Amino acid sequence: MEVVTLGTGSPIPDASRAGAATLVRAGNATLLIDCGRAVVMRLVAAGVFPPMLTQLLITHLHSDHINNFNDVLTTRWIMSPVDNPLPVIGPPGTAAFVDQTIAMLKDDIHYRLEHHNDLNWNPSCTTQEITSGVAWEAEGVRVTAAPTDHRPVSPSIGFRIEADGAVVAIAGDTIPCAGLDEICAGADIYVQTVLRPELIKAVPSPRLQDVLDYHSTCAQAGATAARAGVKTLVLTHLVPAPAPGTESEWIAEAASEFAGEIIVAEDLQSIST
Repeated sequence: MEVVTLGTGSPIPDASRAGAATLVRAGNATLLIDCGRAVVMRLVAAGVFPPMLTQLLITHLHSDHINNFNDVLTTRWIMSPVDNPLPVIGPPGTAAFVDQTIAMLKDDIHYRLEHHNDLNWNPSCTTQEITSGVAWEAEGVRVTAAPTDHRPVSPSIGFRIEADGAVVAIAGDTIPCAGLDEICAGADIYVQTVLRPELIKAVPSPRLQDVLDYHSTCAQAGATAARAGVKTLVLTHLVPAPAPGTESEWIAEAASEFAGEIIVAEDLQSIST
């Protein structure tokens, strides 16, 4: 399997880091996990156009993980030569979000249908809501979900992707919890959103301080990786974005709990099992 960290940023805009999104190529499946800011541009840079996606997996409904869903959906629609519904899997609430997004796009849909004679179907999705268990399985690729803890954002889920004897765990935003341990058990690659509390506490903003209680620190991500027997820990959704040359500090904090390989992800970085 190949993991591509499409977007490694957070809600804080950063010129070099797009919003939360990860691509997993597993067997014949092309899986997009979350669809944050600039995701379609990053997909294309990775050689994937939206019509090529096998599944879109959503970890939770925080805006920074879904705010470019409309771009994925619309671009898939207008680039497909035939009706090509977007398969979406996410936690409860996903179906309503999908329906509301399509309703928001009604004027654009009308304009395009009026203009293009060969476009005679509406954009659509096949939506599945899940909190745990098998989310999708085909051609030797298996995706399972487990609940994570990002309260008050609830429900939230993480995904475990298995193919050809390899395992990739995509956690999304969460603090350590039983569901996180479940998807990470024995994973070859574990992708975790992280923050550094000392950097956040140095900024006198109550709103920024609020993020401390529902994201994993680097050390917590390392402890999860060690407990689960993970081979490679990938730190993403970095809050705040690392200043150039400080990546080793993030690694050192995770390494205090985990002796395996640790990667501070950059946009469009490829990691293979």
